[in-house]
Amino acid sequence: MMSTLSKPLGLACMLAMCALAGLDSRAETFSQRQYYSSWSRHPTRGYHYRHYYFKPTPTYTGFKHHFAIHFPQRPQHVYFYNPYKKQYWGRCPANAGGKPLYSLLAEKDRRGRLDQIPESAFPEPAGMPPIPESSDGVTMDLPPDDLPSDDALPE
Repeated sequence: MMSTLSKPLGLACMLAMCALAGLDSRAETFSQRQYYSSWSRHPTRGYHYRHYYFKPTPTYTGFKHHFAIHFPQRPQHVYFYNPYKKQYWGRCPANAGGKPLYSLLAEKDRRGRLDQIPESAFPEPAGMPPIPESSDGVTMDLPPDDLPSDDALPE
């Protein structure tokens, strides 16, 4: 025999399960669209890099990535590299202090090596550019303000 409490309790459990199912679908809708990994050191070249993961559209499955690279020889900036096109496409100040500043290179100035890009090709820093390959106007997140701790070149 069912108690008088079990019917309301069963109904409450069913409503809670429906509410949780609704939260799950909303979580997918509002999932993280971009983020940075922690720093890693290139084993032979002496620079540090982190992955910048992004979704070109909110519904894109998985993530694409670029690299944010910090060179000990150029400590004032973090450079962005597109591994799909094999070229650097911009930079931001290494210590931006939370200010969204970015120098986006013109398409004609993007190269596979930094020494092929003249300093004059980098425009004055402005706001952060859109997420790569996006068309909805959402801007990139500024990289975290934590620089790699070991910038010494290998002996």
